[in-house]
Amino acid sequence: MNKGRLEAFSDGVLAIIITIMVLEMKVPHSDGHAPTFEDLKPVFPVFLSYVLSFIYVGIYWNNHHHLIKAASGVSAGMMWANLHLLFWLSLVPFASGWMGENAFAAVPSAVYGLVMLMAAIAYYILQTVILAGYDRNSPIAASFGSDLKGKLSPLGYIAAIPLSFVNQWIAATIYALVALLWLIPDRRIERVIAKPADQKD
Repeated sequence: MNKGRLEAFSDGVLAIIITIMVLEMKVPHSDGHAPTFEDLKPVFPVFLSYVLSFIYVGIYWNNHHHLIKAASGVSAGMMWANLHLLFWLSLVPFASGWMGENAFAAVPSAVYGLVMLMAAIAYYILQTVILAGYDRNSPIAASFGSDLKGKLSPLGYIAAIPLSFVNQWIAATIYALVALLWLIPDRRIERVIAKPADQKD
């Protein structure tokens, strides 16, 4: 399998995940009266969870794109690591919908955090498998640096999961802050990938 086929398959799965998430947002019924903004109130928590999850899936899509571009080739280990990541991301619509339908209740919020934690771990495994194909001192390996965001994210999820049973809105805030952390652009990998092949090793 070449990298293009692996990336195309992953892109397709992520597109389906987003489609399933938006289908969780049911059209409100007016119950015989003229539609008003009040009809949107029951849908609002679902909308919030959709926005949060859309951002997360978008972040994974963006980072996955750069990660696959950085790969020197496709191995069996890389394919299985990629499927492992897609498995956890495919659970995001379920966790997101359950959390939204129940207005960010404790158990659904904790399950959401667990799914995001496992997705973060799966992404780290995929990244490790890809970097194993490079020398530790290579520009590609150095471009990942200390991966501070990659280390802070799981810690955020680990903190948010038990906090869901104390105050689910604190947990939701942590999920949002982790997402905002990843929205800060990091051009290091892009710069290395843009270099000619003979300058990367």
